[in-house]
Amino acid sequence: MADNIYENLNQLGHATGIPASPDEAVLESVANPHPQSPYLVRFTAPDFTSICPVTGQPDSAHLVIDMVPAKRIVESKSLKLYLASFRNHGAFQEDCTLAIAGKIVDAIEPRWLRIGGYWHPRGVIPIDLLHQTADPPARVRAPPHRVAPHRRPPRTSK
Repeated sequence: MADNIYENLNQLGHATGIPASPDEAVLESVANPHPQSPYLVRFTAPDFTSICPVTGQPDSAHLVIDMVPAKRIVESKSLKLYLASFRNHGAFQEDCTLAIAGKIVDAIEPRWLRIGGYWHPRGVIPIDLLHQTADPPARVRAPPHRVAPHRRPPRTSK
């Protein structure tokens, strides 16, 4: 009988609260059941939020995370809780986006990772942050993110 690759997970299948900060969050992983086959995994978080460290105002983004796993894969509930831990975390948009990429790389050492942080404007300028660790593997198709650009709502007259 094969070893249970899920036995060391502490969040999946258990009542787990949102960590107080990204530093306290644990990104769990399991063995990749198909390490010999390069394949793309895409996670999207259309309602990601954090706090501006200067003004205390909320920032929000649509995150798209693409990765080609190697020996390990990210457990999705732990990723969800990690992303939610940014809700009350004060950091600039660049820092949030790159910290998420770094935590995933540290946790699973993927063959390839790309993250797009499509930040909604506060004021007049949306910020799009794109980071990838290298070119995608040759046999993996990495489709574009296709996140709609931010459009100002139509003005209404009174």
